[in-house]
Amino acid sequence: MNNHMLQKGPVIILLALLCTILWGTAYPAVKIGYDLFAISDADGFGKLLFAGIRFFLAGLMTLAVSIVLQKRLVIPQKSQWKGIALLGLVQTTGQYIFFYLGLANTTGVKGSILYALATFFVVIFAHFLFLDDKMTLQKIVGCVIGFAGVILITMEDGGLGGGFAWNGEGFIMLSTLSSALGSIISRQVSQGQDPVVVTGYQLTGGGLVLMLLGIAGHGQFGMVTVEGVALLLYMAFLSAAAFTGWTMLLKYNPASRIAVYNFLIPVFGTAFSVMFLGESIFNLRSLLALILACAGIYIVNKEPRSD
Repeated sequence: MNNHMLQKGPVIILLALLCTILWGTAYPAVKIGYDLFAISDADGFGKLLFAGIRFFLAGLMTLAVSIVLQKRLVIPQKSQWKGIALLGLVQTTGQYIFFYLGLANTTGVKGSILYALATFFVVIFAHFLFLDDKMTLQKIVGCVIGFAGVILITMEDGGLGGGFAWNGEGFIMLSTLSSALGSIISRQVSQGQDPVVVTGYQLTGGGLVLMLLGIAGHGQFGMVTVEGVALLLYMAFLSAAAFTGWTMLLKYNPASRIAVYNFLIPVFGTAFSVMFLGESIFNLRSLLALILACAGIYIVNKEPRSD
């Protein structure tokens, strides 16, 4: 493991940038997908069907990567399936039910900034659940700064279609809560298992549940076009590629060295929402909210200096 290519500074930076850029594109891609598939605002089950297909395909792609890396299909032991199933229900099904429904009722910029909550929830949960991951003054400061940014963006009454709606910003917050719980569960489930394999199975299973929910609720696509299918395949690819790349970085490097790059996800999510959705970030409150949220993530994850 020593001197592995993925431990080299330039490689870490480039791969972390690639992963966060891919995750950042997901915010406008979801909203564009609703238009390309003509999923009506009232068709919540259609949105779940859209999400389910994406993550089911992403899981299959991730498992394909694991087969290439390990030269065989790894099948978890019987005792491991329960944890993987729980992870899939929380981190994929639960998280993206709220994400897809919530993003339909808020802007990509707001959704990107609210993503910061996932990092702060993880820090808080870890303090109570893990003896080796207690709260520190640095983490408290980071959480306070980050929450200040989240409060700013949710209280906004200006150019981003401001205000707070439970089926919009509220659902995005519940999505980040599910994401944080998933991270805690993942830490336990991945012990002694290949994280890429675990990710592949939980994405496939969680995506399948989303699909079945969409079908059971008679969700439908108003139309299917080449552009829409291409976007859906890209979204599946971005999930598989980003999860796999991030997992590989975590395998060969300390978590604190990699997690610090999480602050880039709101940055790229905001930038791509402005670029592809025509949303605005050019007002003082929105810019300050983004800066505070990103600064909070950076501070929470920054490895303390050793004297």
